Amino acid sequence: MTDLKLLALDTEDLAIISAHVQDSVFKTKDMAFSPKGRQFSLAVNRFVWEEAVRSAKSFERRRAALVFKRVSAVRVAGIDRAKVDEVQDLLAIRFTPNGEGPDGTVELTLAGGRAVALDVECIELQLADIGGAWETEHRPDHKVSG
Repeated sequence: MTDLKLLALDTEDLAIISAHVQDSVFKTKDMAFSPKGRQFSLAVNRFVWEEAVRSAKSFERRRAALVFKRVSAVRVAGIDRAKVDEVQDLLAIRFTPNGEGPDGTVELTLAGGRAVALDVECIELQLADIGGAWETEHRPDHKVSG
């Protein structure tokens, strides 16, 4: 498989990247915000869903980077930044516009009711695989209650 490289500039693109990084895991220390550069980056171990749908026997994860540009502020909910090795599970990435303009909030929804909110000038996100793949026996499985 070739390395994945995607760019999101609108909500449709963002939904595609969200699907690719669903069930990615990362440690709290893997988040970084550069106010001067107006950039938020996140290194994750993403579950390779595009391969999982082809094979029910073996699964893999890959190291990947998410880079959000034009970020003016970052807020976290439910995350203790002092617990740098705590593992977070990324469930989805969504965008809520402020009015009709391109600015708004990108929300990274995490397991356990946690979240990261990015105030952005517009959607500009890059996803790139940055490391080799490794096999995992576990496919994420979400139980729906109700």
